[in-house]
Amino acid sequence: MAPTGQKLQVLDALNTAKTQWYHFTATVAGMGFFTDAYDLFCISLVTKLLGRIYYHVDGSPKPGTLPPNVSAAVNGVAFCGTLSGQLFFGWLGDKLGRKKVYGMTLMLMVLCSIGSGLSFGHNPKSVMATLCFFRFWLGFGIGGDYPLSATIMSEYANKKTRGAFIAAVFAMQGFGILAGGIFAIIISAVFMARFDAPPYEVDPVGSTVPECDYVWRIILMVGALPAALTYYWRMKMPETARYTALVAKNAQQAASDMSKVMQVEIEAEQHKIDRITAAQENSGDACSEGSSFGLFSSEFIRRHGLHLVGTATTWFLLDIAFYSQNLFQKDIFSAIGWIPAAKTMSALQEVFRIARAETLIALFSTVQDRMGRFRIQLMGFFFMTVFMFALAIPYDHWTHKDNRTGFVVMYSLTFFFANFGLNVTTFVVPAEIFPARLRSTCHGISAASGKLGVMVGAFGFLYLAQNQDKAKADAGYPA
Repeated sequence: MAPTGQKLQVLDALNTAKTQWYHFTATVAGMGFFTDAYDLFCISLVTKLLGRIYYHVDGSPKPGTLPPNVSAAVNGVAFCGTLSGQLFFGWLGDKLGRKKVYGMTLMLMVLCSIGSGLSFGHNPKSVMATLCFFRFWLGFGIGGDYPLSATIMSEYANKKTRGAFIAAVFAMQGFGILAGGIFAIIISAVFMARFDAPPYEVDPVGSTVPECDYVWRIILMVGALPAALTYYWRMKMPETARYTALVAKNAQQAASDMSKVMQVEIEAEQHKIDRITAAQENSGDACSEGSSFGLFSSEFIRRHGLHLVGTATTWFLLDIAFYSQNLFQKDIFSAIGWIPAAKTMSALQEVFRIARAETLIALFSTVQDRMGRFRIQLMGFFFMTVFMFALAIPYDHWTHKDNRTGFVVMYSLTFFFANFGLNVTTFVVPAEIFPARLRSTCHGISAASGKLGVMVGAFGFLYLAQNQDKAKADAGYPA
């Protein structure tokens, strides 16, 4: 740390400030996370519908389903984009500033959400290819939101409540998933009321009315709305003082911005920044928040190498389980009979039932910040493991009709503990532990490691979840 006489007034004011209105306005960055969750998980609500619309097979006893390669692409391509975006925008956020780069990611999300809903083509293959194109770039924009949302909130918050406010940003993920489910319920209910259709087993063709094609497009396009609102709100806020002072080294601008935000007079103290910078260059001092060592330098590895390995591996391991659970809830619910067999429903009824089931599970999402990062993360991993073993080992027991309620309760508890500690701490810790000039980049690397875990879960689960009986496996999949 810099000597007491060299502490910048603007940073000291931020660190010691009481919780004020601007702290809550800064959590508007969380609306970006709301959009991320909506956009990433709403695809799981409509993949069954896409199969019925574009891959119907005349004479088949079951509704059409997406072929394995198409399903893998539709479900996973956004996460490939997210991984790339986390690395790229995390790095760019440290180079160009949080505000400017965050604006870029939000506009990309708006354009690609709309593009996803407008996916076009003369045949199913071209429609899916266009959808995957826009989903990749949507994920690319979402990837940038991870490190930037966390970094912006971390750099606006005071020391005492920093973890709570970063957790509040991440809590918007649960609300985004919930909003996606609720909106899908509303849209499918409206269309069911307007366009009555028989179950598939009664009329295979008539069970999927032409208007179904509007349903999935509307659900995907609505994700542009919160992203556009977040862009408007975020652009009204100044760049974070920690970036402006410590990275851009513009004390005058940092003091001016925070004077307006905090409504207090703050001295610029450019001479202190110049003195701190000179001291770092001359002595190699790497301890301060604006420290000058580079990413993956020997000094970085000595001070933060283990931190980066820790934040990356915990996020990787969590996301294998958490995202595969979210993406394939519908398959799990169908396997235990909580959602009726597809042939007994129309296309719109299936969307409604899937959305209702996923919304009920999403209601169990929660966050806490009162127990300490280390303890809460250990507790989250421990109990999530316990409940997943409790579901997996006696799996046949849970498939019986009388035990379905118990399964749903146990399954919900795995989400409870994922959100109770793991999801929050994997997001909060990288935003706090790294120096300001590398914070966005390191958070991006940690988050990208998580998305690598998502791809393991998303692509692997498609095949591992198939029934051992070839006759019961989905079309195109091995038993």
